[in-house]
Amino acid sequence: MPFAEASAPVLSGRSLCKTYGSGEAAVHALRDVDIDVARGEFIVLLGASGSGKSTLLNILGGLDLPTSGEVTFQGQRLTHASEDELTRYRREHVGFVFQFYNLIPSLTVAENVALVTDIVPHPMPVDEAVALVGLSPRHDHFPSQLSGGEQQRVAIARAIAKRPSLLLCDEPTGALDYPTGKLVLDVIARINREFGTTAVVITHNAAIAGMADRVIRLSDGRVASIERPARRLTPAELSW
Repeated sequence: MPFAEASAPVLSGRSLCKTYGSGEAAVHALRDVDIDVARGEFIVLLGASGSGKSTLLNILGGLDLPTSGEVTFQGQRLTHASEDELTRYRREHVGFVFQFYNLIPSLTVAENVALVTDIVPHPMPVDEAVALVGLSPRHDHFPSQLSGGEQQRVAIARAIAKRPSLLLCDEPTGALDYPTGKLVLDVIARINREFGTTAVVITHNAAIAGMADRVIRLSDGRVASIERPARRLTPAELSW
């Protein structure tokens, strides 16, 4: 499936529904959600636990399929893609950052980042990716020798080493303290700004919404509101 270059929106979801289980035990995680993501945009998905944020992100990232509805990336329908095509979409176009870092303990910082460089056609040099997240002095350290914030920045370096079109982040500061969380957010904002990488960040922390081009609030599996801040704040300007 050729992912041709296309104008905005780069990623779209239409009438997305996701139901787990059936009958009286059915859980409706998403209910008729529409979303458009423009190239280079920074979107924050906001909402309480159970509002559908992670389900939506997983569907946009090709990790899950909706029960009904349509997802398109650069004009190509992901909801009708084969497993091989979805794997290629995730591998070549999407960088994932989760709350937990998923680093391999026996590998150094550089080796963890290098894991992705063999699976994409034009990866970023490992040293460059490590430098972008401010960890060049930690290049040869193991995860056990790093703080939580440093481990999260390794996870971001690993994600961006693929040069992804999309950076999808699920609670990237959820396990971090306030100052460390700001450092991680600064890295994500810089990747978005300097490389034009489209970023979608899930959080339950309303203060982080100030960084966004648009804030999409979810509630009970539905889009409750869409807001556009008057000015994008830097992480240093945030307070929570």
